[in-house]
Parts: sequence; C-alpha cells; structure tokens
Amino acid sequence: MKIIYHCYGGAHSSVVAAALHLGQLPPDRMPGPEELVQLPFFDRQRGPEHGYLRLVGIDAGGNEVYIIGRRNNGRLLEKLYYHLLDLFSLPREELYLANMMPCVNWYMVVGGFLSRRLGLTWPGRTIVARGAARAYFSIATRVERIKVELITGRKREEKGGSRR
Repeated sequence: MKIIYHCYGGAHSSVVAAALHLGQLPPDRMPGPEELVQLPFFDRQRGPEHGYLRLVGIDAGGNEVYIIGRRNNGRLLEKLYYHLLDLFSLPREELYLANMMPCVNWYMVVGGFLSRRLGLTWPGRTIVARGAARAYFSIATRVERIKVELITGRKREEKGGSRR
C-alpha cells in the first residue's frame, strides 16, 4: 500500500505525520522544536516542488509512506489519484490519502509563509517548529487512527478526512 500524507506545502504537518507513522518521532512525548527541525524534509520544500511525491520510508507493515505539498488542491488531488486508479483498473485499497490540514494551526501558517514564501528562514522556521510542536498531539492522534484503519481495514469518516 502507498500512504500519502498531504498538506499545503508538504513541509510541516505531513512531514511530522510521516515521521510519526514511521516511528522516527515518539507518539507519547512532544519533541522539542529542534527535534522537528532535524527531520529530513521539515521546512525544506519550496513552491516549485509542490505536486511531487517524496518517499519518506517504509513502515513496519511494508507500506510505502510519502509526503506531498498540494497547495489548496486537496480535493483535486484526491479526485485525480482515485480517478487514475480507476482508469488503470488498480484497487483503491492500495492507496491511502491522509489530509493533514485539519491539524495545521496559525503558527504553522505564518511560520511556513515566512520561511518558505518570503525566504525568512530563521524566524519562519522557529515559528513553524513551535506551531508543529503545539499541533503535535493532534497530528499523532490522527496518525494513530490511520494506522488502526490500515490494520483493521476499517475507515472512519471524519471531517477533513480523505480516504475513500
């Protein structure tokens, strides 16, 4: 299965979610901002890289875990991926799209804008890392729910969810 964590820029909430999913971050302890900044893709993706899948790793179940920045096109991305699966007669069960935008807070938005859009890396990265730390348990809860769904094969409909 391919698991794709997606958010606006593919640089913050999706990166933290993928790291949690892969066991690179602890689900029961909030990491400090400096730990988040050390993640391989954290606050690194630029605008021209949006829309490209990045393999982050393989989970314990052998699933490939990806991240992608999709700007404000979350629904379009989902429709496109599922349409392609149908078009090529591939099983929808082989793809799990996880929208991380419901976990994003204003610190992450402002910090990401400063760092990624304006190039003010130091203040922006500091702000976005603090925002990611504040959103950490929300992200961890969402990732844990996704992992349970993958194991049980049962999905839960939720506002902002993105599995069909």
